Amino acid sequence: MKEEYYYLGLMVFTILYPLSQSFEHRIKYYKKWPALWPATLFTALVYIVWDHWFTVQGVWWFNERYILGIYLFDLPVEEISFFFIVPFACIFIYEVLIYFFPKDWLQPLGRPMVYILVPALLILGLISWDKLYTAFNFIFTSLILLIHFLIFKDKLLGRFLFGYLITLIPFMLVNGVLTGSWLDEPIVGYNNEENLGIRLGTVPIEDSVYLLGMLLLNISIYEKLLNRKTFDQKPGL
Repeated sequence: MKEEYYYLGLMVFTILYPLSQSFEHRIKYYKKWPALWPATLFTALVYIVWDHWFTVQGVWWFNERYILGIYLFDLPVEEISFFFIVPFACIFIYEVLIYFFPKDWLQPLGRPMVYILVPALLILGLISWDKLYTAFNFIFTSLILLIHFLIFKDKLLGRFLFGYLITLIPFMLVNGVLTGSWLDEPIVGYNNEENLGIRLGTVPIEDSVYLLGMLLLNISIYEKLLNRKTFDQKPGL
């Protein structure tokens, strides 16, 4: 594959399996698309504005060696696609977990998660005020978590937490490639003056919080539109 297709190829790889399995007769992911697409579109608009601002501010940048060179709002089209493809794949995993694990084992952890993470992220964000990515990311994510809790209480948080922990694995692999793992140079470069400088491999630790906020905003809107009556499902052939 030519180097300029690397970011695009990574996005195609990310969506290939979830898309091909969307019509599988047990999960029937395609039937939930009327709720998925509005949720994804709204969340994408929020995060694209954020992404544009951070790009202009030099918080991160894109390596022209690995992209097509087509831009929209100062962002590569591959980056725009990220905000649709990654949530599509993550919510697919979320639905698969609901189907194959009908008992909400992590439901008791919902409220403690809110009580711990909201103040912790707010405090970390405020004391890191000089680091734009850390401060904005942590504070914004804490607000998403708080608003979600005020609306849904702990109804969805166990399911969300399970889905988040599982999707964190492929997300970090994808972000590992984007941030330079297994490549000569990163596809997306980060200004370490604007983050804590703590990396999981090549991935800034802030990206794990970024996923939490982006995924929770998607799932909050998705579940509200889906108006799911119950999570209990019986796996079967």
